[in-house]
Amino acid sequence: MVRLTPDLLLAAYAAGVFPMAESADNPELFWVDPRRRGILPLEAFHVPHKLRRVVLQGSFEIRCDTVFEEVIRGCAEATEKRPNTWINDEIMRLYAALFDRGAAHSVEAWQDGTLVGGLYGVSFGAAFFGESMFSRATDASKVALVHLAARLRIGGYRLLDTQFLTPHLARFGGVEITRARYHRLLADALTYRASFPVALPDAARGDPLAALQSSRLTS
Repeated sequence: MVRLTPDLLLAAYAAGVFPMAESADNPELFWVDPRRRGILPLEAFHVPHKLRRVVLQGSFEIRCDTVFEEVIRGCAEATEKRPNTWINDEIMRLYAALFDRGAAHSVEAWQDGTLVGGLYGVSFGAAFFGESMFSRATDASKVALVHLAARLRIGGYRLLDTQFLTPHLARFGGVEITRARYHRLLADALTYRASFPVALPDAARGDPLAALQSSRLTS
C-alpha cells in the first residue's frame, strides 16, 4: 500500500475526494466522494439570533492555529453523542503535515486559558474544506464556525465545503448539492487564491458578524 503524503492528499481534495477511517482504532483509510455534497454558501451564511448575542458578548476568546494538533485530538474524542469517530492516527499525521506547510488551519475557542472547542480544515486555492469540530462548552464550536466564516469572507474564499449536510449545519445556511455541481464550484474556486487571516482586522475583531454582512468577495 502506498502511504499517503501531503501532496497526494491535496491532489485528492482538488479532485473532490477526501479520506476517512472506519473508526479511530482502524489504521486504514478510504476515499469518499459523496453523491450529495454539503456546502455552506459564504454569501448566505446565517447566524441564529441567540448565537449572535453569544458572539457579540465575547464569551470565548478565539485564536487560530495555536494548538492545531490539540484541536484534532479534541475532534477525535469519543462523546456520548458521538461514541465513534473517523479520525485515526494516520489522519492526525497527515493533517498535522498539511498544517506545517500552511495548508490547514484551526479555529479555537478558549475560556479562562482552556481550550473548550474548535474546528479544523484544509485550505487550497479559494476553497476551505471543513473537516471536523468539537465542543466542551455550550456554543463553543458554533462560535468558532462563525469566526471561520468571517475569516473566509475577509480572505477571499469562494467555497466552504462541509462534506455532508447535518441539521446543525443547515441552521447556518448549509445546503446539499449534487456531486456534479460541487465539482464545478470546486474547479472555479481552485482558479483563485485566497489567504487565511489568522487575526481579524481591527474593524471586525469585536464584531465578526460585520464581515459576514459585507457584500465584498474577491473576484
